[in-house]
Formats: sequence, C-alpha cells, structure tokens
Amino acid sequence: MSPEVIGIDLGGTAIKLGRFAEDGTNLASLTVDTPQPATPKAVLETIVLAISKIDPENKAVAIGLGTPGPADASGRIALKAINLQGWHNVHVSDYLEAKTGKATIIANDANCAGLGEAWLGAGRRFKNFILLTLGTGVGGAVFLNGKLFVGHYGGAGELGLISFNPSGPMCNSGNQGSLEQYTSVIAIRRRTGKEPAELGTLASLGDAEALKFWRKYGMDLGVGLTSLIYVLTPEAVIIGGGISASFEFFLPTCQAEIEKRVLDTSRDGLQILKAELGNTAGMLGAAKLALQKF
Repeated sequence: MSPEVIGIDLGGTAIKLGRFAEDGTNLASLTVDTPQPATPKAVLETIVLAISKIDPENKAVAIGLGTPGPADASGRIALKAINLQGWHNVHVSDYLEAKTGKATIIANDANCAGLGEAWLGAGRRFKNFILLTLGTGVGGAVFLNGKLFVGHYGGAGELGLISFNPSGPMCNSGNQGSLEQYTSVIAIRRRTGKEPAELGTLASLGDAEALKFWRKYGMDLGVGLTSLIYVLTPEAVIIGGGISASFEFFLPTCQAEIEKRVLDTSRDGLQILKAELGNTAGMLGAAKLALQKF
C-alpha cells in the first residue's frame, strides 16, 4: 500500500482539503468556508473536523498545509498571516498532530502552489522558475536549480510585497505601494469597482473599457516582474491564482513591458505561462510537502 497524505490550502474565504496518493492522484476532496473571524482556534477546529470527513478510515499518514503568510524554516509555526485575524506564531503542526495523530508540516501557500506546479503542472519542465499567484493577495514562489527557495528563516519569495510605487496605497505588510496593491483582487476592486471575473467576461465579449483595463493591468504586472527577472533570470514565469483566468487579455502588454525594460541577456528564452493546476495547486503542493518530509 502506497502512503496517503492530506494536502490543505488555507485561504481567507475557503479551506480546500484533498486526500492524495503518492503519485498525486486526488482520492477525495472537500472545501469548507473559513470561519469568520478567522482566529487560529476557530480555523484549526474547522480543519480538524474537515480532516475527519475527508479521511474517515484514518488512512492518511501525514498532513501538509499551506498558510497565507510565512512559516518558520522548520515548517511547524505560522509566523504571520496578514489576512487572517490574530495569526502570530501559531503552532499549527503541534496542534494538528495532537488532534489527528498525523505528522504535519506547513509552508507558505504560494510555495505550496509552486510545489504543485513543479510536480504535476506548468513548472515540471523547468529547474529555475518563479510562480506568481494573483488572488485576494499576491503571493510568490521561487525555484532555483529545481529546489524551492525559502531563504534564511523560511520567509523568502513574498513576491507580491516588493515595492512597486513608493507613494502608492498602504499594504497590510507595512509596505506602501507594493505590487499587491496594483495586481490583487482587492486592488482590481478598488481600481474598477468590479470583480476580476466580471472584467474577464466583459473582455471576452469585446468590451472596450474592460480590454483597456487588462492592457493597463498587464503593463503594471510586467513592470513588477521586471525587478524579479533581473534578480533571478528564471527560465519561466508562471502566473496562477484566480486572476490568471484573464491571462490572455493581460499577457501581451505584460510581455511587451518586459521586453522593453529587461536586457535580452537577462531574459534569454524566458517563457511567461499560465499555471496549469488551477485551484488544486495549493492542496497538491501541500501534499507533496508532506510526502517529501515524511
């Protein structure tokens, strides 16, 4: 019998859980609402209950969990989650191990999405790539020489929090005018009064205003990516998260901006691709984390 593991993607509005075989086959999945307010106690109790539903026969040996913020380097403590209430140094692994009896490891949610894409998605052909997740916030993952780069204390790869416009809107991170403040769902709502999905539908119908918005969005994203490409010279930039549904509308201006601003020596052969795993990347990557560790 090959081992089964549980992969969990903890988000601000929903918690997605999957039970996976060793080859990545999804054996069962479940989505539950994130309790509001999303305090550590309420969230962890919700997760324990959901685990009992997805693994009633207690077959899974380990748990991987993606948390919306940095985890410590050992993968046991959620250091901070800027979009969840009261999340500072939460001992997630200790709690889940005590309640479920399953070995547990945690990581940043975008890093988990990156692991998923590297394993079975758009990243599997590359050793050096970056993933940008465009959602409620903007997360990132960096892969160097085939390995996820987490930095000295585990907090590397917060690509959405890089400075974009020094006098722009304040960010929950404490930065002002971060890339997230121009490319996230929240930023799109602020800039247009519409939801990204609505703007995507309008653009597909040829709506001039929506198409104009996505062109500007692509330019902003391209400028943000310029800094990352100069530092990391990846083979590929993979764009995931809910906003990637409108990839076709913002890709042309994004690419044009990169070509204009980045020396060809720093972007030789660079591919800008849409993530392939959609909403399952985070769960799958969290499962991979558990398989690698245990």
